[in-house]
Amino acid sequence: MAANQGERTRRRLSTEERREQLLSVGARLFSESPYDEVRIERVAEIAGVSRGLLYHYFPTKRDFFAAVVERESERMLRMTAAVPGVPVREQLTAGLGTYLEYVETHAHGYRAFHRADAAGDRTVRRVYRRALAAQEKQILAALGADPEFGPLFEERADVRLAVRGWLAFTTAVCLEWLRGPDLTREQVRDLCARALLGVIAR
Repeated sequence: MAANQGERTRRRLSTEERREQLLSVGARLFSESPYDEVRIERVAEIAGVSRGLLYHYFPTKRDFFAAVVERESERMLRMTAAVPGVPVREQLTAGLGTYLEYVETHAHGYRAFHRADAAGDRTVRRVYRRALAAQEKQILAALGADPEFGPLFEERADVRLAVRGWLAFTTAVCLEWLRGPDLTREQVRDLCARALLGVIAR
């Protein structure tokens, strides 16, 4: 009897822990199947909670997937945040290394995040595109503050477009790398770094 009570106590999660658990399960399912094929009841089943509890946290499937996408976006932005005063070339190498570590460690969440644009739901797609815009803004701010690249912003109107294209390139490379990592993390990092510097350098 005491043992059973102990097990129940260990399984009792805080509100934040339960929400994180549900989002983790959702990230895995959304990364493996298209949006329309994921049943929210399956999420509750895997998490070991009632459908009612899941709907308490996320009233609709759209709300749930949007929360998965926002969670992954916030993680990526935190992990690749610019460090004031550090040259972009140094930050790019370090930031990509951290980013690729995230991609490997949270492969399900990364795939789910980038499936969002293919989802039929407009709200989910808006969340995804807003997240990409935040990444773009973060990179442009770092470039603009760098003595080497800052002056280019007045001379080249294509920098923003180049950064947007680079984000799409890096995403495609990472998703392909996850399918079968023929290259090491360092090789992928250097490939992506060269791609951006080759476009924005004088």
